[in-house]
Amino acid sequence: MRRVAVPLGLTPASARPREGRTVRLSGPTMGVSWTLNAHAPAAVSEAALADAVQAACNLVVAQMSSWEPGSDLSLFNSAPAGSWIALPPEMATVVRAGLELAEATGGAFDPTLGALVDLWGFGAAGAVDRPPQAEALAAARAGWRSLQMDARGRLLQPGGVRLDLSGIAKGYGVDLAAQAVQALGVRDFLIEIGGELRGSGVKGDGEPWWVEIERPPGAELPEPPVLVALHGLSIATSGDWRRAFTADGRRYSHTLNPVARTPVAGGLAAVSVLHRVCMQADALATALMVLGPEAAAFAEERGVAALLVRRTDEGFEEQISPAFARLLD
Repeated sequence: MRRVAVPLGLTPASARPREGRTVRLSGPTMGVSWTLNAHAPAAVSEAALADAVQAACNLVVAQMSSWEPGSDLSLFNSAPAGSWIALPPEMATVVRAGLELAEATGGAFDPTLGALVDLWGFGAAGAVDRPPQAEALAAARAGWRSLQMDARGRLLQPGGVRLDLSGIAKGYGVDLAAQAVQALGVRDFLIEIGGELRGSGVKGDGEPWWVEIERPPGAELPEPPVLVALHGLSIATSGDWRRAFTADGRRYSHTLNPVARTPVAGGLAAVSVLHRVCMQADALATALMVLGPEAAAFAEERGVAALLVRRTDEGFEEQISPAFARLLD
């Protein structure tokens, strides 16, 4: 048994199938993989679709990867203090969105955590087997308020600040790939990059692109799972079990609390966010994980469609925001 979440704009007319054929393609990107399921017109070749998606993913890596020493992000991170760095338009879009969310969340989302991410072993510097020393954490240069961005998309390097866009760039990659597919004349597709998804139109049989919301491993909840119709919607899920390490009997999540400078420990095990824009869903899921006990109130106030799963002494419990509840059939 499942609950069903349906976008408010899904109507019988919008669910009519179009002429075409089923296509399934995939490729590597960002340390994970991308997958495209599409109902594509006969005139659009699989090679053209694969090239379009891969090019979109490659652009994000070239601009925003902290693992690529020649990326625009890495060049900013190594720039001397006082330098105004001209960002490419796509990266400027992502950084601007990250700073806006940082403002909205009081810093729960922070794109300047590169040094802290490396100290905790979740960045390009490699894994660690124990928490970093408090002195090193305190000395790491981080803080979104130190960034300045002008109208031309130039970003000021105040000195030693290292961007990390891993909490938003993957979602943006999904959006960019979706735009590339649409530019080829494909209107019905589902794109995934490492668990972040965006759907458009319907499948060849007129059914929406159904996606089941991920739950934490071992989570037993009284509520049945949720199946979402990704029709003009994106979904992103953040979880405290991903890319975690254990030391001295404690699990450390890869999602960092920018204020505490430590992995989140607010009781949230997973956050799933539905949004029209995958970049926003991705960043909001990260921010809500950091907000922890305040996540539900933020989602309600801002109209965010979110499903939260908390760890309690008795097990797991679910909470949904009003915006999410309105999508449940």
